[in-house]
Amino acid sequence: MRILIQRVSKASVTIDNNLKSNIANGLLVLLGIENNDNQEDIEWLCNKLINLRIFDDKDGVMNLSAMDINAEILIVSQFTLHASTKKGNRPSYIYAAKPEIAIPLYNEFCKTVEKKLGKPVQTGEFGADMQVELINDGPVTIWIDSKVKE
Repeated sequence: MRILIQRVSKASVTIDNNLKSNIANGLLVLLGIENNDNQEDIEWLCNKLINLRIFDDKDGVMNLSAMDINAEILIVSQFTLHASTKKGNRPSYIYAAKPEIAIPLYNEFCKTVEKKLGKPVQTGEFGADMQVELINDGPVTIWIDSKVKE
């Protein structure tokens, strides 16, 4: 399971010209799921996500977490995070989980973040053609993989 976290001053998801979700100060999280991902991956990544100290404190030092500042979170599924570009120029997505595996894990990830954060999160729509708009604050963009655990 992989997440690409972007600290944002605002972000939104639009589907078929209709606004689905939007947040102000917080995190846009792009989530990629593999076939062998499980609850352990969800727990580990959710803890990292909400406790990662990437927001500025009063001295301008990245010392505060999403929990500390009561950040809003927008979670969007993105199978392309598991693209393999090893051969040729067309990415392969053989490592990305099929919907029957990915959808329940995506939903569980969102529920787990909500539980740990203590408030609802905003989401995209799994499998939809989404337009994601954001203003990256910083910019701060961090990639985390539950199989690498760096």
